[in-house]
Amino acid sequence: MAKQAIGLLETRGLATLVVGVDAMLKSANVELAGPMKQIGNALCNAVVTGDVAAVKAAIDTGAATVDDAGGEVISAHVIASPYEAIEAVLPKAPAKSPARK
Repeated sequence: MAKQAIGLLETRGLATLVVGVDAMLKSANVELAGPMKQIGNALCNAVVTGDVAAVKAAIDTGAATVDDAGGEVISAHVIASPYEAIEAVLPKAPAKSPARK
């Protein structure tokens, strides 16, 4: 993940987060870092990674899309140059299981 930015989007409600993440992934060259998470009290978040400009554009688009959909954005942040240890606390993509025969 060296020299990649991290973007975090937190919303109230999973449906609006899905709408926001869909817009983020379509609008910029970013990757979803692991699954979207339900935190509790209807709070949900997603983390994306990519270069700084792409992550900034994605987070701006995702937050605007959530607002347009009638949802509530709790938090939208971009970390431009995260410290290497941050990678340990980011969500991980689930391991792919081997194909069955």
